[in-house]
Amino acid sequence: MSEHKPEWPEYGDLVIATIQNVMDYGVYANLDEYNRRGFLHISEISSARIRNIRDFVRENQKMVLKVLRVNVEKGHIDLSLRRVTKRERIEKIKSWKKERKAEALLHAVAEKVGLPIHEVYQKAGVILEEKYGLYEGFEKVVKEGVEVLTKLDIPEDLAKVIAQVAEERIKIKLVKVKGVLEVRCMKPNGVKCIQDAFSSAKKSQRAKDAKIEFSVIAAPRYSLEVSADNWKRAEELLEKVSGSVVTNITKSGGQGSFKREK
Repeated sequence: MSEHKPEWPEYGDLVIATIQNVMDYGVYANLDEYNRRGFLHISEISSARIRNIRDFVRENQKMVLKVLRVNVEKGHIDLSLRRVTKRERIEKIKSWKKERKAEALLHAVAEKVGLPIHEVYQKAGVILEEKYGLYEGFEKVVKEGVEVLTKLDIPEDLAKVIAQVAEERIKIKLVKVKGVLEVRCMKPNGVKCIQDAFSSAKKSQRAKDAKIEFSVIAAPRYSLEVSADNWKRAEELLEKVSGSVVTNITKSGGQGSFKREK
């Protein structure tokens, strides 16, 4: 939130800036996150020779710039474009977009509960920001439920509205991994043993941040698909669930194996 930011950026900070005035010797830009103005000298625009400055910058363009110097007394901020790496630019834009989304989510919460935005921020936003990061906190609520908030002593009525807004507005992108289980049990109750093996494995690894699905290919072959918000989590669950099925069916007197699909 802008009210929680320092008044001035510091040396080395990456900032989102909107180009305001383009001149032959440099550019004046507004620093969106600080509501201040900085100067980008032509020598800091590119390492290559610049014949026409407008080939590199234009009015109203948004850019990621690096802070070179800050003079609070004179109100001067010197900026650089050429010192910003591609990776830094991508990461900064990503974090800036998340910050804007988080502010929009808080405004939506404030609207629903009928409280000023600064009050919602103080009661919940500050806590989430310090614990997880503001937008990351909203994402965590979608994955794990309202308990994420109540555990942090955020008032229950406010927590419920935050969870509602988060679920309505944030869609978690899931990755999928899968494989094939081959299970047999020749005992009279073999079908039930197989069903129990699947059921127990699924229950043992039940999680709000993932989805586990079994489907029949053609007995004794069954598909296991795990969806989660990142590859590491998905692979971890795939291994645990498949291992649990094989262990369970073996204990029941059957046989089982698992093959990971690429």
